[in-house]
Amino acid sequence: MGKNKLARWTELGTFHNVIQPETKDVSGKDHRIKGNWKKEIFGNENPIVLELGCGKGEYTLGLSAILPGKNYIGVDIKGARMWRGAKTADEKQILNIAFLRTRIEFINSFFAEDEVDEIWITFPDPYPGKRNSNKRLICPWFLNKYRNFLKDRGIVHLKTDNSELYNYTEKLVENNELEIIIATSDLYSESLPGNELVNRNDTPVEASGIPDHISDNILSIRTHYENIFLKDGLKTNYLAFRLEKEKFIHESRQKSE
Repeated sequence: MGKNKLARWTELGTFHNVIQPETKDVSGKDHRIKGNWKKEIFGNENPIVLELGCGKGEYTLGLSAILPGKNYIGVDIKGARMWRGAKTADEKQILNIAFLRTRIEFINSFFAEDEVDEIWITFPDPYPGKRNSNKRLICPWFLNKYRNFLKDRGIVHLKTDNSELYNYTEKLVENNELEIIIATSDLYSESLPGNELVNRNDTPVEASGIPDHISDNILSIRTHYENIFLKDGLKTNYLAFRLEKEKFIHESRQKSE
């Protein structure tokens, strides 16, 4: 491990806004913070929004600046990357941000039923190929985990440059009869500017029932890797859908790719 990475790991442990338990303390058991985020970490009753696979925390930071009336938690296992977001939040004294360093496989150990209002998954590992589909953060195994702590019909957002992952998720959502709010394979297309953003049925946002907080300035938050992808000519795919608490998500309903 390089000196810089080691130093970041050490400093990460000093930030008040970071929780990073040992695997043995959360594998098959609940962490003490479960059900207590609002009381112990944020000190308010504002809605909680998760960014899963947050990397450097750019989206978490961006969301907190645009919609400060919510609490944001960035989740990732890579501490050296998370350090950047945690350090920025600490230096700027942003009180509605926290970070959780853990494997997302253990996510149910940290959040109680209905504790989370919304989930963002931004540019996750696409795990290409049908054999790897069960590793995707948006696969049925993970979605069924999220159902345990996401409020009923809570929104899940996916942004990705990978068309295979986008198409897989769209089919999965459709075949499980979940409500799709927005689906576009080119988020920054000229056909989707600002308040003319459209949903699947080409209905303008103001007439579609799309939540007000899904706005152009929210969707235009760009991570470090997204900027690289865009410079390389890749398009950003975006999908927002509602996850129903009582509806078990089945892979078997998905048609062959």
